[in-house]
Amino acid sequence: MAGWSARRSQGRKAEQRRSGTASGASGVPAGTPREVIAGLKPGVPTETPLPATTNWLLRGKDGRLTAYAPVDGGVLRWTETTAGGPDWTAPDVLPAPGLVPYLSIVQSTEGYVYLTGLRRLPGADGLLDVDVVYGVQYQTGRPMRDWHPLANPYPVARVKHFAAQMGVPVTFVDAAGSLHVFLNNAGGGVSSRSQNPVRWQPKWADLKGSNVTGTLGAGVNEAGHIDVFAPSTDHVLRWSQDAAGAVFPRLDEDLADAAVADGTFTSLPTGTTSVTRFWRNAYSGELRAWRPDTGVRSLGGAGGTGPVALLRTPVDGVDCTLLAQRDASGRIALAAYPTEQEDTGLSWTLTGPVVTGAPALCLDGRGRIVLAAIGEDGGLLVTRQKDESGLALEEWTRA
Repeated sequence: MAGWSARRSQGRKAEQRRSGTASGASGVPAGTPREVIAGLKPGVPTETPLPATTNWLLRGKDGRLTAYAPVDGGVLRWTETTAGGPDWTAPDVLPAPGLVPYLSIVQSTEGYVYLTGLRRLPGADGLLDVDVVYGVQYQTGRPMRDWHPLANPYPVARVKHFAAQMGVPVTFVDAAGSLHVFLNNAGGGVSSRSQNPVRWQPKWADLKGSNVTGTLGAGVNEAGHIDVFAPSTDHVLRWSQDAAGAVFPRLDEDLADAAVADGTFTSLPTGTTSVTRFWRNAYSGELRAWRPDTGVRSLGGAGGTGPVALLRTPVDGVDCTLLAQRDASGRIALAAYPTEQEDTGLSWTLTGPVVTGAPALCLDGRGRIVLAAIGEDGGLLVTRQKDESGLALEEWTRA
């Protein structure tokens, strides 16, 4: 999810404009009551821009969509009033004192939504108190449970200062419903903490690795287990489960010749036993797609920024992969191609107004494609597939 953060300085404001993460005061939509804004307790900002993520629009068990947007000190949540829309609730504010405006959002097979982020607060000892925290929404539109701390890989006082240097968490829920959390640590390696059906691991595990340069990626692999990807200068380090559980052995072979732009890893199951991984090249800005049996393919899209939103769905009876990215102009560019047929080429079409952060794709309760983004004022913007053939979209509306 995009980091819609408060504009604390001219330098940070300029950086947000470049990365597409700026919005209204504290990141909340224009018109939000002052008492709501006053109730948010922002975290201490990170020294580097926060990455965007794309999986912030999810469909619940009752067919209704929910959109999540982190802001300084909390989360905004919009919920469809009925499955298939078009109406949404006004954004609920879920307070999370100290939360920086970034979230890794995943959904279990039971429909539970896990929101995981980074809490950064001034400590009494003059150092930052930094913790990974998570919350769970069990039912669409219902109150979210409390935020639970997962501490960090540096629990001892003499190394506490390293926690301020670690990256943001990325998460994945396995088939058993257990949450796994990964982050790039201060030593240039990877740390993880995993849940099992009974309890959490007692402490963070060191998965080793070196020279990790940015935000990790995590997703299911061809065997149905979890893969972890960590970008280095010109290659990608990889870890993979052998079986369900909390053990993630490092793979012997790295993904070579892959210079990954920070925070752009995404993946999508594209076959019965195949998964396609996507990222943006750090030098050209082009999107890349990779499967072990095909190698790296270029998808164009060099004018885009951040990660690409993904959705696999039939279009006119053809199994298609849809992609949406924020174009250099700030608008959304949409493309589609027959799944796993990257060689057919992609044609990108601009749609909608200028937005911030990364877009999201989902199917609504009627099976229609929904494309969503956050406007420059922090509001939720939505368009849906028309009830006709092809990928024609309705007019964009504000939730």
